[in-house]
Amino acid sequence: METRNIIAAISLSAAVIILYTLFFAPPPVTKESLVEKNKTEQNSDAPSLDQKENVTEISREQALSDSERIPFENQSVIGSISLRGAAIDDLTFKEYNMVLDSDEKVNLLAPRNSKEGYLIESGFITSDKNVKIPNSNSIWSVSGNNKLTAQSPVKLTWTNDQGITFEKEISIDDKFLFTVKQSVINSTNNKYDFYTYGQIIRNEAPEITNFYILHEGLVATLDDELIEEDYDDIEEKKFTRTAQKGWLGIGDKYWITSLIPPKGKEFKTTFDYNNKFRANFVSTEPLELNSNSSIEDKMQIIVAAKRVDVIDGYAKSLKIDKFDLTIDWGFLYFITKPLFFGIDYFFKLLGNYGLAIIAITICIRLAFFPLANFSFRSMAKMKALTPEMTRLKELHKDDKMKLQQAMMALYKKEKVNPMSGCLPILVQIPVFFALYKVLFVTIEMRHMPFYGWIQDLSERDPTSVFNLFGLLPFDVPSFLVIGAWPIAMGISMWVQMKLNPAPTDPMQAKIFMFFPLFLTIILAPFPAGLVIYWTVNNILTMAQQVFIMKRTTVKTAT
Repeated sequence: METRNIIAAISLSAAVIILYTLFFAPPPVTKESLVEKNKTEQNSDAPSLDQKENVTEISREQALSDSERIPFENQSVIGSISLRGAAIDDLTFKEYNMVLDSDEKVNLLAPRNSKEGYLIESGFITSDKNVKIPNSNSIWSVSGNNKLTAQSPVKLTWTNDQGITFEKEISIDDKFLFTVKQSVINSTNNKYDFYTYGQIIRNEAPEITNFYILHEGLVATLDDELIEEDYDDIEEKKFTRTAQKGWLGIGDKYWITSLIPPKGKEFKTTFDYNNKFRANFVSTEPLELNSNSSIEDKMQIIVAAKRVDVIDGYAKSLKIDKFDLTIDWGFLYFITKPLFFGIDYFFKLLGNYGLAIIAITICIRLAFFPLANFSFRSMAKMKALTPEMTRLKELHKDDKMKLQQAMMALYKKEKVNPMSGCLPILVQIPVFFALYKVLFVTIEMRHMPFYGWIQDLSERDPTSVFNLFGLLPFDVPSFLVIGAWPIAMGISMWVQMKLNPAPTDPMQAKIFMFFPLFLTIILAPFPAGLVIYWTVNNILTMAQQVFIMKRTTVKTAT
């Protein structure tokens, strides 16, 4: 009993510490290891991209009208390319609304001189300071077609007064991929070296989820290694890495803006902050431009909603190394991704994401049925032994050694191991966490309805017990929004605890009884899809537990 009390107390303390870490404690800042590892790689002969621009902040609408533009549109996105700087700085997702009850679409990119400035630049730079190259204020000309669609690319040109012409041919597919073929045409007798670059600029960090299981910020895979840097990390210290292959970008929970450097060429990636965030690459191997000749290079830009089929499709068709990691599957990748495909299968079969969550929960319970049986059988035996353990405790209350010997003899006689009920649960924890991760990070659940009052499974249950779930004509503060599904989850947890052996220590018992209420309050703001999963899982667990307990009997000493 003493051992069990200690284990229970430690478990409860650990749960409180973990919950505090998840929901209240700030995420740790750990960037030194990545930076220190690559100090020697930061010296490169390639020129760097400097930030020298000073802009006056204006509204997004004013910024869009501040320069001539080339519009683009396909079935997934609509926007425009600024002829000043040839930047892709205006993009709206046609299939995604800002909020559920609104027709306003998600605007991701915005011009540099707006507050929410977020844009993509590409081109060539050179170490020869005497060569004039186009910058963010250069005005490009349109050659030929003046609207970019999936069927018709556009060509932009800019010529300096030294006889060097820069060209960009930009094409777009029917989803989220831009391909930029860029060239430099030299009509002089001089020889030059040029380096390809691409960069993403974001004026300020957006509002982020700020939850440890989801990374939002600057991201890359470089030579097979996943790099994730938070915005506050980059504000404090620059990151630089030279790689042979990979991609880089800036990722939000549901959206990704990414650059794929030219294949087969070494490049240097930099994440930094100087009044704005930048993620860029510069090729380390120069392209030699001889007299009266030209050079050409190609890069790809993907500005996408993080739909699994889209991201995996680009990773496969373009052979982008580990591009599927733009979706934060986490360290349990080998579990989380198969679970997603299971949910997606049931969604296509049943037509409702909530039903798909319930179906996958049932499948997981079935998969762990033998382990759960073993666990519940052990707990049932422990509960059946409670009266006898109470008798032994009273009998040997003045001799702890004899009590311990009597308890061990009882366990041996009834073939009960007090710890055997915990081991199967530990095996199941990674799977349940992986499912939670899938439901939290994937866009597929966003704005998906369930039945009744749940219109968006990715948002919290909007009802509250404090206005009788909407029956009383007033709204309650957000911290009091504890909906019907969270309450159902809390009740199911309470009933489930009543089925387990009760702690003999009165104080410990009171703490355990309070735990379902505590978790109900903590988990109420979570997405409704997750709360539905927890509730259904609790109900299935209880049904299995009751079944096992009714079939389990032990012989007690007399």
